[in-house]
Amino acid sequence: MTPTGPWTAGPRLSDDGHVTVSPLPRHGDVVVGRDVAGRTLRVSGHPESGRVVLSIWQDGVCRATVRLLPEDVPAVVEMLARSAVAHSDSSDEPLLGFDTAG
Repeated sequence: MTPTGPWTAGPRLSDDGHVTVSPLPRHGDVVVGRDVAGRTLRVSGHPESGRVVLSIWQDGVCRATVRLLPEDVPAVVEMLARSAVAHSDSSDEPLLGFDTAG
């Protein structure tokens, strides 16, 4: 008899590999979100795989990730800076002073 139910293993996908999750990035930091309680952005460097990972967490559960090559990071920083400058032109809110966990 084949067991069925919520704990039955589903079909393996090509990206189902061994994954390790650390509570906080070894090489990186965590930005605490201001809009939703429990939301954080983790920025972590993974020299062993040559990637910088941005991950969005909600209450300790990873909801999304983006894996960047190191050479892509300056363009992302530039996009963030442009967005912050555009924001400063239309708002009196401070751009700096967000909370980090590190």
